[in-house]
Amino acid sequence: MESIRLFDSRNEKNEYLKLKVMDRRKSLKAMVAGTVTSGFMFTACLTDTEEKAPQSVPDAPKPDDNYDTTRTVGELKREEALRGKEYFTQHELDTLAVLADIIIPAEGEYHSASEVGVIDFIAYIVLDMPHHQLPLRGGIMWIDNQSNKRFNKIFKDATKEQQIQIVDDIAYPEEVKPEHIQGERFFSRLRDLVATGYFTSKEGIAYLGYVGNQPNVWDGVPEEVLAQYNMKYDQRTLEVSIKPEERNQIANWENYKV
Repeated sequence: MESIRLFDSRNEKNEYLKLKVMDRRKSLKAMVAGTVTSGFMFTACLTDTEEKAPQSVPDAPKPDDNYDTTRTVGELKREEALRGKEYFTQHELDTLAVLADIIIPAEGEYHSASEVGVIDFIAYIVLDMPHHQLPLRGGIMWIDNQSNKRFNKIFKDATKEQQIQIVDDIAYPEEVKPEHIQGERFFSRLRDLVATGYFTSKEGIAYLGYVGNQPNVWDGVPEEVLAQYNMKYDQRTLEVSIKPEERNQIANWENYKV
């Protein structure tokens, strides 16, 4: 899966969309890997009026008190309350699913956006972040209105070719016509949400090839680098340290001599 196709047709605009709207695999991997592996370290001097950090860290709350130890009781109660609500109608959810699968369709062994829970993700996000609600609902109304004007049917009931025709008019921010600005803003917002939902799903992370922190096997400094500095490993190091087949064993250095 070298790139994510957003449309079935292969014209130049779709090539542009693959590059500009949804980055290629290499760019996505670099972006996500950089995000999840980067950390920030802050240092500061305390003034005379600032309190010093406590010398001891209080015990983490017990699972029974904090449910899963990663969020507070209040946060979990809020999430539970949100998940008990609904914002979108079934028609709106169906329309979002059609659009999501245009943005990230199924390809090879990978499923489409709607098949990996992206619509459920968006349905929750609009409850957690209400500022998305009206722009998405208004965008669905806009795209249905366009479909009715052009094809005398709502968007989700239009043919794939008709749907792509409408999307083609709003998917390229640099080329969109003034009368399609509202649709472009809707599609750009939805595209961001679909990409976020997909690439934080289990399948999306697998597509990126991100495996997180896992033990690996170190087979030493490459020979050409050692030769560059006129160095080499001694036999003891080679026998004890550079043995991948024994990587799970604890080395004994009691009698080691430099």
